[in-house]
Amino acid sequence: MFAPGGSGEPPLPFLGRLIGNRCALPIFALLVLTSASAAAEISPTDCARAAKYSESKRGIAMLVLQNGQTIFEHYANGGSARGRWPIFSGTKSFWGVAALVAMRDGLFKLDDPVSDTITEWKSDPRKSQITIRQLLSQTDGIEGASRLQRASVRDRNAMAIRLPVIAAPGSAFIYGPSHLQIFSELLRRKLRGRSTTSYFEGRVSNRLGLGRLNYKKDARGNPLPATGFELTAREWACLGELVLGQGSYHGRQIVPAALLREAFVGSAANPLALGSHYQRLFIIPSLKVIIVRQGLEARFSDAHFLRLVLGRVQLIGMQD
Repeated sequence: MFAPGGSGEPPLPFLGRLIGNRCALPIFALLVLTSASAAAEISPTDCARAAKYSESKRGIAMLVLQNGQTIFEHYANGGSARGRWPIFSGTKSFWGVAALVAMRDGLFKLDDPVSDTITEWKSDPRKSQITIRQLLSQTDGIEGASRLQRASVRDRNAMAIRLPVIAAPGSAFIYGPSHLQIFSELLRRKLRGRSTTSYFEGRVSNRLGLGRLNYKKDARGNPLPATGFELTAREWACLGELVLGQGSYHGRQIVPAALLREAFVGSAANPLALGSHYQRLFIIPSLKVIIVRQGLEARFSDAHFLRLVLGRVQLIGMQD
């Protein structure tokens, strides 16, 4: 999922709401909030209450950072600081960063037609209208095609670009792995023979200090950008640091701040959508706070959890 929100203060079009999947670019699987109080400090005592709730809902990890410092860290139900855990659609977030970097590198512009690169689409009256912006925001009208995630698919890219259009481009948000899989093929062609995973590692994951990632490659070597990464809570938090750093991570500018801001401009076609099995990365720019929550499948309230973490900090419009 692409996460809405921002780095630092505005441009955040959605204030005080729990939001996800409302962006114009490549699907960050993180949630962003703004708080009514910009001066509040997170209390470890409040975090402990939230951790107890998370643990009761099969939570395995909780990490809270504020102003770059660890405020609270807790593991339960078999979780550990060094234990990696599937982040499911959180994987999309990192490929979203790769898309921004590719824009910086001049490989494409957001409003370029996908058919300029995937030329098989030129003769299709609807596919020829699809832009890279629509592809990355999952508003291209292409079938979501969850079957692309099956290990038995030998060439996911080829399957994805043959999928049918089921809605007019730009008219509907259709969640699924197809859109980023098509983007993977577009990126592969733009790289003119260079490996997409090598590009991703050189431009994104290595710069964030992430290694040994599971790309769930098919028989042709195509990665599955929709899911698959397994990360520790601290490793996942590095994405939050990148956002709060306005594209800079530990003093190194990975994504231009202007591009990152554009990634958080909302799309009216996108509804709320969250990570599988309640894997969460929350970012509160006004408080300079990053919260990671990882766990097993169990009914879990984001709003209740966040109220516990934030204690007396008032949130506007939060709903269970």
